[in-house]
Amino acid sequence: MSHFANWISPDVMRTLGWALVHFLWQGIALAALLSVALTIFRSAAARYALGVGTLVLMLAAPVITFTVLWQNRATTDASVAQPSFESALPAAFVQRAASIVSAATPSTPRPTPSTDALFWFVEIWFAGVIILSLRTAGGVLLIERMRRKDAKPVDARLRELCAAVQQRLHLDRAVRYCESRILDAPAVIGWLRPAVLLPVTALTGLSDEQLQAVIAHELAHIRRLDNFVNLFQVLVETLLFYHPAVWWVSRRTRVERENCCDDAAISVCGDAAQYARALALMAEFRQAPQFAMAANRGPLAARVARLLGVGNARSSVRNAGIAASFVLLIGALAAANAFFGFAHTALASAVPAHTYNFNEPANPGAQGQNASSSASSSASSSSSASRAVSSSPSSGRGVGSSVGSGVSYSTSRAVSTSVAAATSYAVRAVVREFQQAEQESASQENQAPKGSYIEGMKAAGFDNLTADQLIALKIQGVTPEYVRALHDLGLKPDIDELIGLKVQGVTPEYIKAMRAAGVTVNADTVIGMKVQGITPDYVQQMHALGIDPKSDELIGLKVQGVTPEYIKEMRAAGLDVDADRAIGMKVQGVSPEYVKAMHDLGIKTQADELIGMRVQGVTPEYIRDIRATGLNPTADQIVAMRVQGVTPEYVKGLQAAGFKNLTVHEVISARVQGVTPEFIENARKHGFQNLDLEKLIELKRAGIF
Repeated sequence: MSHFANWISPDVMRTLGWALVHFLWQGIALAALLSVALTIFRSAAARYALGVGTLVLMLAAPVITFTVLWQNRATTDASVAQPSFESALPAAFVQRAASIVSAATPSTPRPTPSTDALFWFVEIWFAGVIILSLRTAGGVLLIERMRRKDAKPVDARLRELCAAVQQRLHLDRAVRYCESRILDAPAVIGWLRPAVLLPVTALTGLSDEQLQAVIAHELAHIRRLDNFVNLFQVLVETLLFYHPAVWWVSRRTRVERENCCDDAAISVCGDAAQYARALALMAEFRQAPQFAMAANRGPLAARVARLLGVGNARSSVRNAGIAASFVLLIGALAAANAFFGFAHTALASAVPAHTYNFNEPANPGAQGQNASSSASSSASSSSSASRAVSSSPSSGRGVGSSVGSGVSYSTSRAVSTSVAAATSYAVRAVVREFQQAEQESASQENQAPKGSYIEGMKAAGFDNLTADQLIALKIQGVTPEYVRALHDLGLKPDIDELIGLKVQGVTPEYIKAMRAAGVTVNADTVIGMKVQGITPDYVQQMHALGIDPKSDELIGLKVQGVTPEYIKEMRAAGLDVDADRAIGMKVQGVSPEYVKAMHDLGIKTQADELIGMRVQGVTPEYIRDIRATGLNPTADQIVAMRVQGVTPEYVKGLQAAGFKNLTVHEVISARVQGVTPEFIENARKHGFQNLDLEKLIELKRAGIF
């Protein structure tokens, strides 16, 4: 036994252990009831309230159980009263399964699990709470660090946009808006002084409308005080970490919280598709810390599907959920029956027997009344059982209203019988609920409009679409009518091409207009033309200039910014320009001013030569500087000089070394062979004074020095 066992008395350890063990079945029962409720209620607000309420009951259940068991353990009065079944169970459980108590009958005591094992269970639980508490403390420190060091105020324009959204949400609290370089998705941090962190990725990757919707989502968290509820969830997860039902309920609660804030964002932006696009853009962003309310939390695909009304749960799924909850509830109640017997037997073994009569009922007359009433009616059985334990011959005083005063085998038998009666009642209640939900689902299916989106897409030729494909098509507004219109035009796009067409705003009218302008289009080319902003007017203007480009050439012209005015100016300068040459000149930066400057220098070249000169970086200034050295190269020679790196300074260096009358060809040859003014000076130092350029080139090739 560890040191922790020395801090707490064995009685407290034992009672705490049984309270934690009891929560195993209590947690399952509460989660099962929540599962049933979630199949009935469709509103995100109602489902969120149910989730939070279930977490409250889960936290309260071990506390109530500990209190009841401790009171039962502490009482040594011989005049014991039967503990109320209602006091031993959570309130939500009592509402679902009305206690119908039958007459107490003798039963055989059940074996008790090892006390050492129970103590070890408590110590392991305590160690887990400590570890998770340290994790929580680390999360709080991370949030504070983000608030103080990693966030800076947003600019004035963005602050005004945030303030406008806050006003539309009627949020009067003081909220800070900061820019963060650590987060990749907007998030809310802080409890008393909340701050909205807006990452650089969101600021640069979202439009103003999408950013407003995302900010509205975060402000909805602040208005709803979700940070406090999230802190409560972390507390429940820390204390009851060992039960999977707690994590499931907490996760469902967080999902519904995001759905509630999504609804608030839609009420502000008014465009579910636009907000869904913003969520889709943030689908790959990293998650925010646990204590931050981030817009990209929760299953994004499910949230987008919910916003767009795609993939609604079918009746079979709802029925399966109810049936699963039904089975879990039955199993939980059966486990409750067994655990109650174990607990009360164990606690009873710790109490001295004194003068208790474990086998004899307190009131034989009442017992007979109970038996006869139980055979006739479960309700009167409950009443009779209450009367049977309301008095004791040994004490002569009624204590039937006491929550817990003593423990005996008759108590264990009464609780066991009560659980069996409650099980029967709960089974009937869940069956009725199952039938009502089934009828409601069938009614909704009968009232559902025919010709759903999925059926329409099937009729348009797209069968067996996946959920992701349906969501993507719906987000971009691809309708069956749009698909049929494209088919009528002879286009057969696939899913990706359909999405691309719709994203770029390609309409059937646009395709018709482009074809009327003489352009042959398919799905890929029409997307490219729409992206580049090619209009029928642009095509007609090109045709008027005698240019009849294909679709790919049209895209190239538009990408490079070739306008009809540019072509007119080039032709006015005497150049023969077609689509390919126009693209080449525009790519290399051949402007009308460049052509005019070359003409002023006496260089009359065509488009291909101008492109070559521009590629090599030949400028009017370079030509003027070369001519200032006495050389007068042609257009081809100018390009060759530039390719070999002949600069005006190099020519002047050769002239200073005594080579005054070099030709363009000699200068180029000297540069190619690496004859520099420094090499000439070095050769003369070695006694070669009167060598001509050809001899110097031979020396350079020989590598003598």
